[in-house]
Amino acid sequence: WLGSLRFDNLALRALPVDASGEGGPRSVPGACFARVRPSPLRNPRVVAMSLPALSLLGLEPPAAEPEAAEAEAALYLSGNRVPAGAEPAAHCYCGHQFGSFAGQLGDGAAMYLGEVLGPGGERWELQLKGAGITPFSRQADGRKVLRSSIREFLCSEAMFHLGIPTTRAGTCVTSDSKVVRDVFYDGNPKNERCTVVLRIASTFLRFGSFEIFKPPDEYTGRKGPSVNRNDIRIQMLDYVISTFYPEIQEAYSDNSVQRNAAFFKEITKRTARLVAEWQCVGFCHGVLNTDNMSIVGLTIDYGPFGFMDRYDPEHVCNGSDNTGRYAYNKQPEICKWNLGKLAEALVPELPLEISELILEEEYDAEFEKHYLQKMRRKLGLIQLELEEDSKLVSELLETMHLTGGDFTNIFYLLSSFSVDTDSSKFEDFLEELTSQCASVEELKVAFKPQMDPRQLSMMLMLAQSNPQLFALIGTKANINKELERIEQFSKLQQLTAADLLSRNKRHWKEWLEKYRVRLQKEIESVGDADAWNADRVKVMNSNNPKYILRNYIAQNAIEAAENGDFSEVRNVLKLLEHPFQEAEGFREVKEEEGASAAAAACAEETRSRLSYCSKPPLWASELCVT
Repeated sequence: WLGSLRFDNLALRALPVDASGEGGPRSVPGACFARVRPSPLRNPRVVAMSLPALSLLGLEPPAAEPEAAEAEAALYLSGNRVPAGAEPAAHCYCGHQFGSFAGQLGDGAAMYLGEVLGPGGERWELQLKGAGITPFSRQADGRKVLRSSIREFLCSEAMFHLGIPTTRAGTCVTSDSKVVRDVFYDGNPKNERCTVVLRIASTFLRFGSFEIFKPPDEYTGRKGPSVNRNDIRIQMLDYVISTFYPEIQEAYSDNSVQRNAAFFKEITKRTARLVAEWQCVGFCHGVLNTDNMSIVGLTIDYGPFGFMDRYDPEHVCNGSDNTGRYAYNKQPEICKWNLGKLAEALVPELPLEISELILEEEYDAEFEKHYLQKMRRKLGLIQLELEEDSKLVSELLETMHLTGGDFTNIFYLLSSFSVDTDSSKFEDFLEELTSQCASVEELKVAFKPQMDPRQLSMMLMLAQSNPQLFALIGTKANINKELERIEQFSKLQQLTAADLLSRNKRHWKEWLEKYRVRLQKEIESVGDADAWNADRVKVMNSNNPKYILRNYIAQNAIEAAENGDFSEVRNVLKLLEHPFQEAEGFREVKEEEGASAAAAACAEETRSRLSYCSKPPLWASELCVT
């Protein structure tokens, strides 16, 4: 069934390919791709397949022979056999990582297989992630493991079904081949299964693709492998714009500077809208380096991502992000910074004075417009667009922050709030709303001090006695945050559950009164209040997901898969294909289908107690993704 793939590898014809065939990690000058071969795996087998993603390629596994279909997928989509027409290659790119230019990076664990023409003539690039060593693997082994692959596979599809631009994932194939990984970089390595994800997108080119021409960086001294090769930059711009922005190519075919400016304006606006979508579902990317930013405005490269549970504007999902550079509330400004680096990389084909002006004029305005439009839909404000709406949204988020509200569940509940609710029903709604706020125990975990008291004391002394040395080993923001944690933790020792509930109810009453007044204005502007309310609920329920890929849900699926049972990965995939729909009972029915005793024991207590839309269990706050 995979024999029907129609390959047409345009990128390799349009862009320079290094054909030296030299093996192992090396610098790759003067090229956008280097030819590679996937490394075979022992006993590959399918963890899960996304039929909606595979259908983009015109693929449909034969239902009559599921085992044979999976065996074929395991063989070809693990890299053990290369499909006819595929031309495996690794893409060369650079990047600014955590704000510093890192020089040549490239596809260190991913391989371009080729481009497939879909049923309607659409072009899709296929990638195998985790298929072995490439010239860009540096000191690594070019492999990915089961836990990270399951997370990427599930989140790629979850984001698509949430309506957020994203790369897709067609299959997840694991094996008996093992690699050693030190999960938390704490000196406790373990053997993990090599796993490969089939990724699908119109292109995997990124901002960093244009940074291969960068001269030596003034701070790091590193440079791109193709300095002074403006001819290749021109080739890349021609290819990207004519292939992925054909309307711009057509409109400005006789003026390259105007064409390049129109392209930069469009990717600026797409990126602004993309990050607005992330903010509205509480998604944190985790590693927003320039090499993880798509040149066509997709969410790309799912690593230590996370959906926020308890609303915290400073939430950091990546355990390796010690300074909080990529925190939830910093994502919009970081994406703008990354666009600034793309602008620098396009010089001289697009002068900086033109691109910088575009960035200043377009990005913030597009982000704020899209964010507020989306938030209005999430709140059911479908009739009027009032200036006060922005304040209502920020006051809602502030109330969520004060009460430790669950970001997803609070929004989901608001559709059941009614303007003309009587006092007893209002109290019931308030009870339900506050049940989605953090308990005293959860807050104690959240505000638990993280530094050894002696270390903190030493840092405070150092900040006063030797500020220069302090600046080298710590940050004022980190110390202030730790002092705030200590203060909050101390207050929590005296706080009772009854006091917390009373305080939370007071906060929510205040905001709901403002929300009621705003909804009343909607009603006054329409003729039929019942029809308006039905529309409001419909719009809210199609913009506020009931199900997201929470870390604890992914963790349960990973633990079961590591014990040989892939059914939970498949269950979660099916659930995430319908994030806005009620699916209670789904879990109970599906889990009866032959789970092994060992896998069923994984997180058994949690699963029996929680449905997929529940506020996370207490242990979930301890999960660390690096």
